[in-house]
Amino acid sequence: MIYLIGDVQGCCDAFERLLAAIRFSPSRDRLVVLGDLVNRGPGSLATLQRLRGLGDAATCLLGNHDLHLLAVACGGRKAHRSDTLAEVLASPERGAWLEWLRQRRMAVMESGWLCVHAGVVPQWNRDDTLARAAEVEAMLRSDALDGFLHQMYADEPLRWSPALEGNERLRFIINVLTRIRFVDASGALDLKTKEGAGGAPSGFYPWFEAPGRRTAGVPIVCGHWSALGLHVGDGVIALDTGCVWGGSLTAVRLTDRRLYQVRCPASRFPAS
Repeated sequence: MIYLIGDVQGCCDAFERLLAAIRFSPSRDRLVVLGDLVNRGPGSLATLQRLRGLGDAATCLLGNHDLHLLAVACGGRKAHRSDTLAEVLASPERGAWLEWLRQRRMAVMESGWLCVHAGVVPQWNRDDTLARAAEVEAMLRSDALDGFLHQMYADEPLRWSPALEGNERLRFIINVLTRIRFVDASGALDLKTKEGAGGAPSGFYPWFEAPGRRTAGVPIVCGHWSALGLHVGDGVIALDTGCVWGGSLTAVRLTDRRLYQVRCPASRFPAS
């Protein structure tokens, strides 16, 4: 069986309970974990240990919190007061954990489903999305990564153009794959608004409702948007149900779309 799991964010105990709930067997089953593997929950290092230990039975995508860890590790970003990454950064295996993260994926196809952390812009089709993800994956594995991580954080450019180059191009791709929530009809990003779907700014849409979205016929599964919560519709399943904020950790079994959830204790950290 193939199971897709929303944002774990270092909630390793909840992850273990979810694996028990689905009766996961690495010899029989496979997981796709949809990014934000670490941070804000109390067990970031334990989560990485568990996921790496699953070997080929787990495909892990990178989310914004995972990229944040890489950026903090190289000095490209200051740690946030609510980060829970210190145990990873202080680990004797720090280098190995960072290298393991660098080898993860930004988007994959699984049994006909396009799997991303956050979403896609309306101008990209399935193949575009995978090709753009591969560009970022190549940077993650290159010697130029540290330099890029010092330039990764900005909200611009706001619109996709095939003519984008260099850091601007990579930054836009990362902002789409790991941060997108709302877009306007031209595909411009609003990266400020974090409310649920009903909180769209004037002239903007949840990315999966964008007019003319070229992935409209492609089933997509994502995480990232805890204020949206569980969403099943528009050809999209969104699985970030706010585990780290006291919600649930959610998995979907692809064969029959059955949902599994485990409740999580409220986090001691404020949402941000």
